[in-house]
Amino acid sequence: FCRVDPYGFERPEDFDYASYEAFFSRYLVVLTRRAIKWSKLLKGKNSIQKSLKVKRYIRKGIPNEHRALIWMIVSGAQANMEQNPGYYQRLLGGEKNDKLLEAIKTDMNRTFPDNVKFRKTADPCLQHALYNVLVAYGHHNKAVGYCQGMNFIAGYLILITKNEEESFWLLDALIGRILPDYYSPAMLGLKTDQEVLGELVKMKVPAVAELMERHGVMWTLVVSRWFICLFIDILPVETVLRIWDCLFYEGSKIIFRVALTLIKQNQAFILEATNFPDICDKFKQITKGTFVTECHSFMQKIFTDPGSLSMATINKLRETCREKVLSQG
Repeated sequence: FCRVDPYGFERPEDFDYASYEAFFSRYLVVLTRRAIKWSKLLKGKNSIQKSLKVKRYIRKGIPNEHRALIWMIVSGAQANMEQNPGYYQRLLGGEKNDKLLEAIKTDMNRTFPDNVKFRKTADPCLQHALYNVLVAYGHHNKAVGYCQGMNFIAGYLILITKNEEESFWLLDALIGRILPDYYSPAMLGLKTDQEVLGELVKMKVPAVAELMERHGVMWTLVVSRWFICLFIDILPVETVLRIWDCLFYEGSKIIFRVALTLIKQNQAFILEATNFPDICDKFKQITKGTFVTECHSFMQKIFTDPGSLSMATINKLRETCREKVLSQG
């Protein structure tokens, strides 16, 4: 058995190889079929137009060899990169803010200690690329600078694109456009979206919302890392990448779909909790096991389980929740 997965992550001691092998041999068939369809769709071109067909294809998963390209195109990162030639290099060559560099350096060794490609001994060691992307981004978006969580996201982008400049522009797409205000110093967007999830749970899984309220568990305690890290280190790698495929195309509502599906699927299990620590523990456990490992069926579930979830509903909830967060501040 391979102790290290294809992305460089070491598998945990208690990794269930048998059920993973069973899942992966089935999934491989799906991947092969998808790869053929994608090749036909792209016809050797490096471009793609947004359409219902493309959206459907993306929901069924982008083959790894096309992932970087498709993320770049559908997120708008490709267009931005082409409109700003040399910009990334200029950021790296320009004046630097020492405090920012210090903050980024501190987090370097904390980024994926379980990934062999980010070790000092690796060749190439991806820490250098990660450092550059974060430094460039901090100088590009001074309002955000650097904030914990960004290192994990940039690290994943580097693993997939194997390209610093593309990772920079994808990070810009996520932080600047796709995720509303998650990483600004006040983290207003993040706090708002946790409240929005709470409201959605009230509507769609009321028993769980009631349990949380009864025991005084704030949503931020159990889901803040889901939002900040976009499920990195929470769900298995393949599953995270499938979620990101949709996130780059469809935007931040995908995060709510994933969160609601995890909660709804495990409603009975969560409701067994009888106290505060118990609830927190249940939320840790629902992100493990076969349900989340079987990424293909999991992704089908996120589009059916939560029911309809329009951007209009989310934006309305965001307005009221933002007011609430601001009044608490």
